[in-house]
This record gives sequence, structure tokens and C-alpha cells, in this order.
Amino acid sequence: MVGVRFGWNVPTASPEYVTGEVHAARVISALDAVHEWFDSVWVYDHFHAPPFFDADDYPRLEAWTTTAYLARAFPNLYFGNMVLGQSYRNPALLAKMAATLQALTGGKVILAIGAGWMESEYHAYGYDFPRASVRIAQLEEAVQIIRLMWTEKRATFEGKHYQVRGALCEPKPNPVPPIMIGGNGEQLTLRVVARHADWWNGTGLNAGGMARKLDVLRSHCDREGRDYDEIVKTFTGIISIAETEGEAKRIAQASPRRDRMNFVGTPAQVIEQMQPYVDLGVSYFMLDFSDFPDPAGARLFASEVMPAFR
Repeated sequence: MVGVRFGWNVPTASPEYVTGEVHAARVISALDAVHEWFDSVWVYDHFHAPPFFDADDYPRLEAWTTTAYLARAFPNLYFGNMVLGQSYRNPALLAKMAATLQALTGGKVILAIGAGWMESEYHAYGYDFPRASVRIAQLEEAVQIIRLMWTEKRATFEGKHYQVRGALCEPKPNPVPPIMIGGNGEQLTLRVVARHADWWNGTGLNAGGMARKLDVLRSHCDREGRDYDEIVKTFTGIISIAETEGEAKRIAQASPRRDRMNFVGTPAQVIEQMQPYVDLGVSYFMLDFSDFPDPAGARLFASEVMPAFR
């Protein structure tokens, strides 16, 4: 990977109540405006809006359906999810879905998955929500099944939580998509990353927090006999960028995620704020622009920030 790459996080829920049709049109319009500058698009895997939104009943697009549609509409981009809740789809089925999309897009899939965390969503949709250690163990088994499905003629796996017996996945994905595991948990999740992930995604961390997680990941890699440097380090953050600091702060304050901003300011300030992450080894940023549906922030970022890291 040369330089730093950038992806745009699709806001699958609108920042204010609109109809589903209006929100979907906004997503397409924003991508029309910015797709030529970004490497990838990332779609959140939630059925309800997270608790930091002002309300949970805003229209929200389902992740995998949205991913498949957008991948057809914007063939120059790579596509992933931020991140798939492993409990929401049987792992063998997910492997088949990803392999199919990889074939249809000519190799544009990044399979991003995590243990899942939003308990209210699980209960609303009828999924079991076991304790975190169980969900992470399920994640580890799911990743193993997905790799077997992609690489073996027929996959057989007998785990504690998941089993497949002679499962067929044809066509095989070509190339095999990278598997990105998202999650910040130090004892269990980062150990699974060290064992199985091609990419790791950290979310919402300041630079000091990112440094700590990477130190922990390196320690797990040492214990597991894994080359730390072969894991691509990525970061998901929320950004408010404008020509003036005052305008950037105003946009940030108007967002329902005003308390979760990672980068706020002018292009020069955002470059300064992002540089510590790059110095730590982060080579991919997936960004959520807080001025959506206005594409101005993404355009400004593309024209004045991206060149500083490429």
C-alpha cells in the first residue's frame, strides 16, 4: 500500500427525520459528488440508530443491500461495512454473499466484521445477545469458517458456536478479499485480530488511545507468532472540516454526534490532527463527514488534506 488511503462512511441513517426515499437520494447525490477522490465506501451495519443519535426511529438503510447496490452504481470504488455484526448473518451464508459480490464487482470487496455491541438492536430483531467473551469467540469461529469457505473445495468446521459440514462456496472469490476485524477490546478482540485479521480497524480513539491499542496488538502478535507489520491498521473517525475553524466548530456542534468528533478544523488543522495517527502506522482512514448531506466537507478534505498524505 502506497501512502495513506481514504474511505467515505455512508450515513445509513439521516441526521434528521426524512423519508427513506429522500435519505437514499441524499446518499447517491453525495457519492456522485465525491466518489472520484475516495478509494472506498463503508456502510454501517445497524438496524436502529445508535444511542447517541437524537432519536432511533429515523429511516435507516440495511447494510448489505446498500453495499451491493452502491457497488454496482460506483464500480471504481472498493466496498466494505463498518463493521458487520457477526451475529446478524450465518457465517457460511456471509462467506457466500461476499464471494458472490466479489465476483460481480471484479474484486472490490473488503470483508469487515466485528463481534457486535448494540444490545437493544439484538433484542429488537430477535437475536441472542450473549456476554462479550462469547460474542468474540463466535467472531473468531465465523472468521475461520469464512476463510475455509473461500479457500477449500468444501468447508467443514466443528466449533463450539458454529458448524459447517461440506459447505460449498462457488465461485470462489478471486482475489480472496481481505478480512478486517473491528474492535478495541484489548484482552480478547485484539488477540483475534493478531490470529486472523488482514486489517484491523480502531474506532473513535484519540491518538494516545490508538497508540495503546497498537502496543497491545503488537504484544498479541508476538505471542501468536504473527508479523505485526503485515496487518493493515485503519481508523474510523468523524470529521468536521471547513474553510474556517469557526465554521467547522459550528458544523460539529450541529451534529447529533457532537461529542464524538475526532477531527475538527480547517484543512491545515485536520492535517495536524491526523498526522499522529499516520506516524503510528495508520494507513487507511474511513471518515464520516458531519456536514452530510452537503458534500462540501468531503470535497474540501479531498482537495486540501488528501494530498498531504499521498
